Amino acid sequence: MRTTVGIVGGGPAGLLLARLLHNAGVASVVLERRDRAYVEQRQRAGILEQATVDALRAAGAGERMDREGMPHDGIELRFGRRAHRIDFPALTGGRRVMVYAQTEVVKDLIALQLADGGPLLFDARVLGVDGADTSRPSVRYLREGREQTLTCSYVIGCDGFHGVARDGVPASVRTDFTRAYPYSWLGILAEAPPVHDELVYAHSARGFALASMRSPSVSRLYLQVPNGTDIADWPAERIWDELDARFAIDADPGRRLARGPVLSTAVLPMRSHVTEPMRFGRLFLAGDAAHIVPPTGAKGLNLAAADVIVLARALIEHTRTGSEELLDAYSDTCLRRVWRAEHFSYFMTTTLHTDPAQSPFDTRLQLAQLDRIASSKHAAAELAENYTGLPLPH
Repeated sequence: MRTTVGIVGGGPAGLLLARLLHNAGVASVVLERRDRAYVEQRQRAGILEQATVDALRAAGAGERMDREGMPHDGIELRFGRRAHRIDFPALTGGRRVMVYAQTEVVKDLIALQLADGGPLLFDARVLGVDGADTSRPSVRYLREGREQTLTCSYVIGCDGFHGVARDGVPASVRTDFTRAYPYSWLGILAEAPPVHDELVYAHSARGFALASMRSPSVSRLYLQVPNGTDIADWPAERIWDELDARFAIDADPGRRLARGPVLSTAVLPMRSHVTEPMRFGRLFLAGDAAHIVPPTGAKGLNLAAADVIVLARALIEHTRTGSEELLDAYSDTCLRRVWRAEHFSYFMTTTLHTDPAQSPFDTRLQLAQLDRIASSKHAAAELAENYTGLPLPH
């Protein structure tokens, strides 16, 4: 099989890229190693930056998002047993975020791709990318019990941190930057109304907690836990008790969260990773294949979307004019944004979490930083601008 753009990975990055290319008349094939049901049920991010929302609308994938998504104009920070709201539109000139789960974004993009897009092949396990430094790279994949080859003009690796596309960039030209954190998240999906009408980020002596939502009746909650935590040690009653303790504020003493059945739990490790460059020959990396951020700053899905928006413009420009200027600039263009998001995610993570080795002095520094955000419009604006997303390069 032959195509112009071979896309490895049918997650939000690969699917959004395929849609953008299809709308511009550029042929592509998407290879996804899992089946459709699995892809549409993967629980991942749920916060969309303004630019991601705009891109989905422009791609024709915004109808259900606009109907069922929940626009948010801020977040609440809780620290020192008090609460402070960050007003996004007032601090950013009108930008906001959308609460709309990645699973729903993927469902919308899959439906569009299958309705009128190029081939989207599920259960296609990619074995490797060959000839990335030639004019006709190819992707070897296993499907229906036999090995097959997709020959392309360009290969785009959107297959995540554990995918194979990154291995197509030789170790001799690749640099990996990594940071591991000394704590994890216990992620909780519960049939319970949200803690608050906006997201709540809580710093406490007991550790970090985050209250998000998937709908008016389903909450997505997170607790900082030690690395290596066994889910069996966290029955539902302990989870709710701990959430109550970490979200407590003096202005509402004794308040308990509305409880409900815990639908699922998972322990999520915290790490940062960047691979440079994000291009080798005609192989381009996008999303988690090139970079990982701790989820505290809600940047993972949005960085992936930004990557493929930049890449789609470059591929479309090359198709229309023959110019490779934007393709040549892809890695540097994206990495500037990636490192800004890495820094913001690191800042949010280390400011809000309690390091097992931190001293009382370290804790006071965290509280001083949070107080600065609460008392300074300039500090609050810096957080709001990064959270809602920096403008995409043109």
